[in-house]
Amino acid sequence: MEKTKILIVDDERHISELISLYLTKEGYETRQVDDGRKALDEFYSFAPALILLDIMLPGMDGYQICTEIRKKSNVPIIMLTARSDTFDKVLGLEMGADDYIVKPFDPKEMVARVKAVLRRSETREEKHDTKTVSFENLKISLSDYSVVYHGESLAFPPKELELLYFLAENKNQVFTREQLLDKIWGYEYVGDSRTVDVHIKRIREKLNRDDEVWSIKTVHGVGYKFETK
Repeated sequence: MEKTKILIVDDERHISELISLYLTKEGYETRQVDDGRKALDEFYSFAPALILLDIMLPGMDGYQICTEIRKKSNVPIIMLTARSDTFDKVLGLEMGADDYIVKPFDPKEMVARVKAVLRRSETREEKHDTKTVSFENLKISLSDYSVVYHGESLAFPPKELELLYFLAENKNQVFTREQLLDKIWGYEYVGDSRTVDVHIKRIREKLNRDDEVWSIKTVHGVGYKFETK
């Protein structure tokens, strides 16, 4: 049976080797890269199922790498950051990352995060075979993870698309941030409600016309809904 491949991108050798050691014990095949520019080449040649991506890298930083990969792939990405600033976490999510881990981290927690993100990715692929919702000037499909807005295909990271689809499928229903975290990220997700706000902000920036007959509304003190007129 072919092993699941994981690409580790970190210029601190002792960290990447520690990650590799623990993941190898769990049956994963790993490859390590210590340079940002090499990471993209390795991504295309290795074809990993998940990437653990440090932010601070020589050649090209983790944010740039994440952005470039998201132009072509929805492969799960977990960002590694030495700083616990909310800004770093939010920016990583805005770039399309699926999760983040703050250094120093417990290797067992890291393995658990990897398994959880892979599980969500597999479930996402299995669950959404032919689901599509359509509104005036908007079509959202989970079968091929596409969004068409005014006839133009837009690039959406997986979680943004899933959040938009869920709200649109349940139009005019209000959901709290906690409910959306549960529905989209799952029980195992350890993020906070700010994650939802970041994704809503990014969705609104892409669906940015003011004259639509639908919109994503903020229900103050509660959460969000996809409202149709």
